Amino acid sequence: MTTGKTGPTGPTRAAGTTGTTGAAGTDASLGDALRAAVRGPVVVRGDDGFDDARRPWNLAVDQPVAAVVEPLDADDAAAAVRFAARTGHPLLPQPSGHGASGDAADALLLRTHRMDDVTLDPVRRTARVGAGAKWGQVLTAADPYGLTGLAGSSPVVSVAGYALGGGLSWFGRAHGFAAHSVRALDVVDATGTARHVTAESDPELFWALRGGGGDHALVTALEIDLVPAPELYGGALLWPGAAAPDVLGAYREVTAAAPDALTVWFSLVHFPGAEPMTAVHATYLGPPEEGAALLRPFERAGGTLTDSRGALSPARLGSVTAEPTAPQSGLSSAELLTELTDEAAEALLARPIEPLLNVQLRHLGGALARPPADAGTEAGACGVLTEPYLLSTYGRVPDPGAAAGVRERQAELARDLRPYLTGRKPYTYLSPGESAAAAFPAPALARLRALKRERDPRGVFRANAPVLGPPSPLGSAPR
Repeated sequence: MTTGKTGPTGPTRAAGTTGTTGAAGTDASLGDALRAAVRGPVVVRGDDGFDDARRPWNLAVDQPVAAVVEPLDADDAAAAVRFAARTGHPLLPQPSGHGASGDAADALLLRTHRMDDVTLDPVRRTARVGAGAKWGQVLTAADPYGLTGLAGSSPVVSVAGYALGGGLSWFGRAHGFAAHSVRALDVVDATGTARHVTAESDPELFWALRGGGGDHALVTALEIDLVPAPELYGGALLWPGAAAPDVLGAYREVTAAAPDALTVWFSLVHFPGAEPMTAVHATYLGPPEEGAALLRPFERAGGTLTDSRGALSPARLGSVTAEPTAPQSGLSSAELLTELTDEAAEALLARPIEPLLNVQLRHLGGALARPPADAGTEAGACGVLTEPYLLSTYGRVPDPGAAAGVRERQAELARDLRPYLTGRKPYTYLSPGESAAAAFPAPALARLRALKRERDPRGVFRANAPVLGPPSPLGSAPR
């Protein structure tokens, strides 16, 4: 068994001053009360560093929280939950700020990044992961054992937040949602009581936490399965924008016959001030020569600008797309596609993508469309995805004036592709302003809402996209 630990430790308190602007007395009193309740750093409105502490990864989202708390460990996190339940401030857990919706008025923002222990058991092929640990830590720890986790494209996303929302992995076609790899969770319930949750100890909460968005309890650690990756192949291909029709044709050919071990993404890319480009990103859980053969149709497109494909180690999974790891300001959207016909492909390519930066198709299917094979264990709230493709878009918003143009182009693309859209969106792809209702079939949503009313009737916890929609004031029954 091996253990890794990163990040600051110890009971260091934030150095800022008490509130001096706005409702200064109220803010200062809240800060004093919080610092008496928890051991970790606390900042409130008016404190130095407050704006930096409350800022999410997407800089286009504002989070009007009342305070930011950084618990040092699970006991400290439980103390923060009890404080929230006692004072009426909803608790908004956010390890790294990904997925923020802005639905944060008067909340206590809980930054769990200090709780970042990663403990591997390579014999059992499991990892115990603290609530603040990031995927890059897990992949690096698992790499020497020929193992990997069901990570996505970015190494700086937290394992907990990603898995609680389902988690669409590079290896999802082979192994399903990341949520399905969760075997146990350490949580704090709405009364501030620490609990260990498994399929046996609390099947209903276990079901909800595996893909339901984390609106029912505060997760302080989770145990996940790792999967074998003795050989891994992947990388990126880049062409001029004019090659898009040929590349998309090859993409349709490859994905129509792809084995579950192969995942391929197609992207239209247009950086400001540069010429449009077309990209393909791929991973294959198997020998490089097999992966290269499966991707051979792309070589017919010709005119390749770059080709980074080759043998990969799991620790370098983030290099496939090389996404920015620093916070960005932008607007995203997502849709699930029922098919990629000639007409759908034509609609996708019919117009320039400006002012969007990226329009991407991700191949789904495989194990994502099948219930997990574990006997006696439900699929989890994320269920299955029968749609074979995910369409996602992203546009940078360097200033508020750019938002309208990005939103209009996203809406236009959705209108062009309307016959092929189901209206459902994976939970982690919900944009600010979108409801959790779009992420779940009606029976699953009703079940999540019933459990929320039962386990958290006063709305102590507030997920990025609450299952009950806009939150009710704490103390009244949520809708």
